[in-house]
Amino acid sequence: MIKEINSIQNQTIKDVFQLKEKSRIRKKKGLFLIEGLRELVIALEGGYVVEKLIFLSEIIEHNILLDLFEGKTQPDYISVNNDVYKKLAYRESTEGVIAVARTKDHSIKNLKLKSKTPLILIVESIEKPGNIGAMLRTADAANIDAVIIANPKSDIYNPNVVRSSVGCVFTNNVVTGSTDEVIEWLRSNDVNIYSAALTASKPYYEINYKQASAIVVGTEATGLSNEWLKASTQNIIIPMEGAIDSMNVSVAAAIMLFEAKRQRLDLVIRD
Repeated sequence: MIKEINSIQNQTIKDVFQLKEKSRIRKKKGLFLIEGLRELVIALEGGYVVEKLIFLSEIIEHNILLDLFEGKTQPDYISVNNDVYKKLAYRESTEGVIAVARTKDHSIKNLKLKSKTPLILIVESIEKPGNIGAMLRTADAANIDAVIIANPKSDIYNPNVVRSSVGCVFTNNVVTGSTDEVIEWLRSNDVNIYSAALTASKPYYEINYKQASAIVVGTEATGLSNEWLKASTQNIIIPMEGAIDSMNVSVAAAIMLFEAKRQRLDLVIRD
């Protein structure tokens, strides 16, 4: 059964709009938005539960959406006009579908790893959703074991995180916690800590990442907090040959993660 809504003043539409705009509302209700067919498919594969499916019939057919939920809990289907859809959409180009889905619990206490020598990316206090999304894409591409966000400053269900990660927020093993909680977890699980920092550092490619390893990055403006520098097994640095002493944090994370993956691939080949 399809419900049709063609007014932006409708209470259901107002409620969905609040999920788009306000992290506080997303956390309170345990709901968030997924925009785009590709992202929706990835979320469903990741076990996310969808409560409402809002679609623009002139762009996407209802039957296509029905097929996605075959064998799954059916959401409420809501057909809207172009004005309502534009009110809710985050992207300029879209595929005509927006889902209201339930969030998951990302507490670090729930982190479970299959590997005995995990490779983990830790991100501390990153504010820009676009950077978080880019690092989640890198983490997915490298197929690492987990992404831990320490002292999070941005909601991982921010629409721009979902958009910029191209749905990789659903494919990664993502948890959050305070810096102290994360460090304690790493220590209790015997994970080496490699903190990206300017002081007392070695070039990142001189480190052996074949054991359980966490690569830790902070903000471009202030870097990592002192807690990480104290807890670090070894500080690491990407040698810079230009006029500046830093690069985009998502780029830096990608460089270091793929060096770790290169070493581990070499280990597999040699074995």
